Amino acid sequence: MNRILFLFMITIPFTISAKKCEKQKQNISYPITQKIAHTDTYFDTVVDDPYQWLEDDTSAQTIAWVDAQDKVTFDYLDKIPYRQQLKERYKELYDYAKLDNVVIAGEYIFFQKKEGLQNQMTTYIQKGTTGKPEVFIDPSKIDPKGLTTLEISSVSNDNKYVTVTQNKAGSDWQELSVYEIDTKTKLSDELTWLKSASPSWYKNGFFYSRYPKPETGTELSAKNEFHSVYYHKLGNTQDKDELVYKDPKEPLSYNAVYATENGNYLILYRSLGTYGNEIYYKKANESGWDFKPLFTGSKNEYAVLDDAFDNFIVYTDEAAPNKQLISVDLNKPEAKNWITLIPEDKNALLEGVTMYKNKVVAKYLQNATNKLYFIEDNGKKTEIELPGTGNVEIFGGKSSDKLFAYTYTSFNYPNTIFTCNLESEKSTLFLKPELKFNPEDYESKQVWYKSKDGTKISMFIVHKKGLILNGKNPTYLYGYGGFSVNMTPSFSASRILLLENGGVFAMPNLRGGAEYGEEWHKAGTLMQKQNVFDDFIYAATYLIKQKYTSKEKLAIAGGSNGGLLVGACMTQRPDLFKVAFPAVGVLDMLKFHKFTIGWGWVPDYGSSEQSAAMFNYLYGYSPYHNLKLNKKYPATMITTGDHDDRVVPAHSFKFAARLQELGNKKNPLLIRIDKNAGHGAGKPTSKIIDEVGDQWSFFFWNLGYKNLVIK
Repeated sequence: MNRILFLFMITIPFTISAKKCEKQKQNISYPITQKIAHTDTYFDTVVDDPYQWLEDDTSAQTIAWVDAQDKVTFDYLDKIPYRQQLKERYKELYDYAKLDNVVIAGEYIFFQKKEGLQNQMTTYIQKGTTGKPEVFIDPSKIDPKGLTTLEISSVSNDNKYVTVTQNKAGSDWQELSVYEIDTKTKLSDELTWLKSASPSWYKNGFFYSRYPKPETGTELSAKNEFHSVYYHKLGNTQDKDELVYKDPKEPLSYNAVYATENGNYLILYRSLGTYGNEIYYKKANESGWDFKPLFTGSKNEYAVLDDAFDNFIVYTDEAAPNKQLISVDLNKPEAKNWITLIPEDKNALLEGVTMYKNKVVAKYLQNATNKLYFIEDNGKKTEIELPGTGNVEIFGGKSSDKLFAYTYTSFNYPNTIFTCNLESEKSTLFLKPELKFNPEDYESKQVWYKSKDGTKISMFIVHKKGLILNGKNPTYLYGYGGFSVNMTPSFSASRILLLENGGVFAMPNLRGGAEYGEEWHKAGTLMQKQNVFDDFIYAATYLIKQKYTSKEKLAIAGGSNGGLLVGACMTQRPDLFKVAFPAVGVLDMLKFHKFTIGWGWVPDYGSSEQSAAMFNYLYGYSPYHNLKLNKKYPATMITTGDHDDRVVPAHSFKFAARLQELGNKKNPLLIRIDKNAGHGAGKPTSKIIDEVGDQWSFFFWNLGYKNLVIK
């Protein structure tokens, strides 16, 4: 990729003077956070946790603490003179159509679009590729405050109905309803307390997964246990749903049942975390819910894509870290009897396979960018032409479909919907945002650098053309590095606030992701997690050595597992960064598995209760536990949401309290807590604009920009 999108706005630049604010920057009166004696013992090691009381996010004491922290943070942000102008500029940049979530149901195509400054995605429906789009579901009619998201999650086998999942205020809890497609009518079916619902239609209803209703007051923090599968018959109330699968001996597992498209088999998926799963199956016409094992042990990943004459078509990384497609005979399922349909590519990750009646569509990831292919029975590959080098998401349908849909995005290309005719193998633009931009003003490149152990790491760098490498450019280093999540090129209007002010955006492909296969992922897990932090730290040193920036002009950022990344790196190398943005981060590595679905991360992280060695390793890098007295930490703005029930806000609360206690206060050490917001998904536009404006204000102000020219 050679270029980066620039959203060109014809506005008059202006300059804000900030000389009067210089002293106010340093004078922050932090709330005094009460310390209450509390200890936990791990393998004879006693660990102090004086801020344990902040784990109770609904207590009056915690709520008062949140209010006090937000007052300090917003008082500080209010004094940044160009803060409001940055928000107004971002509002201009953000005012374009966002497109996603394409669903094909027979002759109908559904898609989601968020027009301009609309708070949430509206779901549209149209006949074929040339029909007129009509509103199918408008979330603003259901929730005028803009805190509710609705998304189609499955289509019935006869293409008459869709299930729609609903999330409120950023929580992962879902409600599920059913709509008739032709009439756009919502039916009486209402299901609650779902997470990872995975609805799959079978006969006159569908399978879905849920948790027991939590106790009042614990909905957003209590450990989620006994994920159970039910069958819902259309028209019934939820209390009549039939329990299909629950493991009373294993409360910490994800469970889902899918029916194969032809209805011959039911497939049970069991997973103990974010990587690895087991597969069990039964013939659909057999009575009862007894499933036979096919793949067990959870050491690899498996997905049954199709079945034919007692043969399953399986997508897996067993014996193929870059994934392969195989045929498994249920009468002799041993690996020695497998037939390879799409072999592993040693140079590219087979990131996805979609099967149609006479076609197979394969998505590969090579050097952190996607390629699409049609693959014939003889192995011949025909590449599907894409607009450039970027990221693709395929939206699979039924094998009888005549076309499939995908989205494409890159650093210089907003998320755009294409359809591809399965007979002609030709792609057609379906819907693209209308933007005014000058991509020639910006460029992106992919570079390689060596990490601490000599491993070569790739990194994307984006900036204005003609950038002078003088070590003075404001630079935003963003990373993730975990759970096989791949960091690939994508468009973000937020970054333009950085780029048009002479900044540099850098995104390395850290170990822990799967950009280079499963071995790349494993190299950043468990007792190799330090590799991820080293990769990020060495990305920073590369940028400094190559004179893109300097320590005084460098910020680091990441969310969720990326928040852990930032927390670990700022505690290990506080001297290397000027600004840090740990967002919704996993920051207490000794307790993460005790809240909501945190137990599901143990395959990647390990746990403090697993072994003395694992405890010591986690204790050695846990950001909350490795803050030191009087250490000069980067200017820090922690962000979280009070409805985050994935990475509970207690992580951020406790980290902020200890950071303010121990840090030497020469830099601001703040926490910004969003009300009625969760882990990030479903955040309304109004909150996005406020948060992004605050982030870039904090960024530029703490890099020393007293006068900022805003377009």
